[in-house]
Amino acid sequence: MPGLVTQPIINSQSDVPIYRQIADWLLAAIRAGEVKPGERLPATRELAGLLGLNRATVSAAYELLEAEGLISGHVGKGSFVAVPPASALDWNRMLGPGAGETPRSTEGDDVVSFATSRPSELLFPLEEFRAATLEVLQSEEAVHILQLGSPFGYAPLRRYLLDQARQAGTAREDDDILITSGCQQALDLLERVFFPPGTEGCAAVEDPVYPGLKSVFERAGVRLAGIAVGAAGAEVEVLERILLKERPRLVVLTPNFQNPTGATMPLGSRRAVLEIVRRAGVVLIENNIYGDLRYEGEALPLIKQLDETGDTVVLGSFSKIAFPGLRVGWALGPRKLVARLAEAKQWCDLHTDHLSQAILLRFAASGRLERHRKRILEAGAARLGAVLDACARHLPAGSAFTRPQGGMNLWVRLPESIDASGLLERARQEGVSYLPGKYFAVSRVEPGALRLSFAGLEPEEIEQGVAALGRAAARQLAEWHARERLEPAPAMV
Repeated sequence: MPGLVTQPIINSQSDVPIYRQIADWLLAAIRAGEVKPGERLPATRELAGLLGLNRATVSAAYELLEAEGLISGHVGKGSFVAVPPASALDWNRMLGPGAGETPRSTEGDDVVSFATSRPSELLFPLEEFRAATLEVLQSEEAVHILQLGSPFGYAPLRRYLLDQARQAGTAREDDDILITSGCQQALDLLERVFFPPGTEGCAAVEDPVYPGLKSVFERAGVRLAGIAVGAAGAEVEVLERILLKERPRLVVLTPNFQNPTGATMPLGSRRAVLEIVRRAGVVLIENNIYGDLRYEGEALPLIKQLDETGDTVVLGSFSKIAFPGLRVGWALGPRKLVARLAEAKQWCDLHTDHLSQAILLRFAASGRLERHRKRILEAGAARLGAVLDACARHLPAGSAFTRPQGGMNLWVRLPESIDASGLLERARQEGVSYLPGKYFAVSRVEPGALRLSFAGLEPEEIEQGVAALGRAAARQLAEWHARERLEPAPAMV
């Protein structure tokens, strides 16, 4: 192998994924001087052939080293050992440890990725988007849109969203709205306002929960209390116990098509949650970014719509129903809170991009968004049906999975003998990737659990990906049974 003297010792039974074992071997070779700064590494296809591995596995190892700044890839030329800059600073010492392992998806032509919860690019109505953009740029407002503005957001979009919310019975008289850079920033601003530096406190969140929500609070040192999620969403009895024992400052729930499980809270549970948090004097944050993605069944009122006090805060976004790259979301809640969130936002980024807000307003007000939403719902129903059918046919006996009526995700529990994290490398070799359940865990890890995000894939890709997952799980299960048969029986004394 050019430049590489030592050979990797690959342990397929190890808890360490094979791509990470390859990355560690390459790192050791670089540090030992087998390949010097500026020298070219073998091409991924070449190295995969030499080691008898799937190319995606080697690509994942290279991506890991590139993310850490140890190698650099150049299109058409290959990957090279990075040449360290002449820096006088020890950045590793100055920056300290990171926030921990973060989810990473390996995507390529040979991998079907269920790892990212996002809409399909193939459904983006580009011609209609171009038309809306041109209308905004040709309007008299264009010059003002390109100027600095209010941290509260683009005023015409705020008025439009407030009018929509009032017509739906979501906004009360004392409510206001803040435009944010996606729902993720709304969560970050809530953390900043309710848990300023030096403040100790607890936030109650669903368990399992979207990793971005969990990370926002953990990064700030906020203690999290996990509310178990069942087939009917967050379990009300568990929430009640947490409110009595932990006294959290915030409760964050996703009643519609919860991420990662896809579960939806029934009306009775929503009313019960509202009563429980009202008695406890706790702020309720309702994350409704998946609410527009109902493919079957009757829509349920938001908790915010049921709340006669108006104290509930609801988060929304265009990201799941339209164009996630524009990063436009919002927080709707009591005027006093929205003013504090706007103050915190001003010190973060001044305001969310005006052009994106203006284009989305034009896209929505012109009726284009509603036409697009209908196409999204039709496609989403087909994709949901495909993933449910594929799971029923291809996952090994003993598997279980949720059956959402909308959204973008479903939750799979493999047989107890299979660890979803350990299975991931084998699944990638079969041509499929996903996120293991450990990334979503707050206080209880389900080793055999994983999330399948299906909305960004065509039905044919879904079928192919779940079939590959089923093959990988079946092989791992067969190996486990084989080892179990070989285990000597204990002596009877």
